[in-house]
Amino acid sequence: MAAFAHWTAILLYLATTVVAAQTVFRQHRSRNPLLLVLLGGALLAHGVSLSFTLIAPGGYRFDLLAMLSLVAWVVNLLILVLACRHPLTLLVLILAPLGALAELAAVHSWGEVAPRQRLSAGIGMHALLSIAAYSLLALATLQAIYLHYLNQQLHNHRPGGVSRFLPPLQTMESLLFGLVAFGQLLLTASLVTGFLFVDNLFEQDLVHKTTLSLVAWALYSVLLWGHWKLGWRGNTAVRWTLAAFAVLMLGYFGSKLVLEVILQRG
Repeated sequence: MAAFAHWTAILLYLATTVVAAQTVFRQHRSRNPLLLVLLGGALLAHGVSLSFTLIAPGGYRFDLLAMLSLVAWVVNLLILVLACRHPLTLLVLILAPLGALAELAAVHSWGEVAPRQRLSAGIGMHALLSIAAYSLLALATLQAIYLHYLNQQLHNHRPGGVSRFLPPLQTMESLLFGLVAFGQLLLTASLVTGFLFVDNLFEQDLVHKTTLSLVAWALYSVLLWGHWKLGWRGNTAVRWTLAAFAVLMLGYFGSKLVLEVILQRG
């Protein structure tokens, strides 16, 4: 069952990528129902596969590749929900193959993965809130990159191109700040549950993650305050979003990369 779900997810993600590429190549602006069905099937199979991946025989997996696969699943799920209302073919074209790659890497990971044998309800809540926050803020970062591209196109009086496959600028900008605000709320809850339920949050292997997460939280807070009080938007919002997300990812995945790959191979 696990192997069937695993390979079904990969094949459906690849089929989704092909259909999305054809839609972009033919310059179809309307939503493609087949694209949504394929992506939905890929997410269903990926979710089943994740249940086997995350719940290992010896406990629960929280390693780098397992978490990347979970984040890819959540981000693609968010894209599917948004694509039911907006033409997001280009984002599907980018994220579907990443979902296939993350699923492949999580199942066929290198070395021995040591699962955690015990997981309290508080730690589980902290982990789920963290993944949800990272996923929403990752999607917000993609929005910011698109906004930068579209602003450059409009500044150079060259609208068109890939912008035909995404909603108007104002809609995407509103969506950006909505994602950042909701992601910041989840990040706040993640930090609070971390301080409440994680022992020794500032010990050696967690201090970098905790410190950088707090810095990212502060950057997102400044961004939201600047938007609501000073009217920040456009490239100013893009720069703050990219900076905050870079710090957040460096704190989480950077720490995991060093602890699980570099130090173990050194």
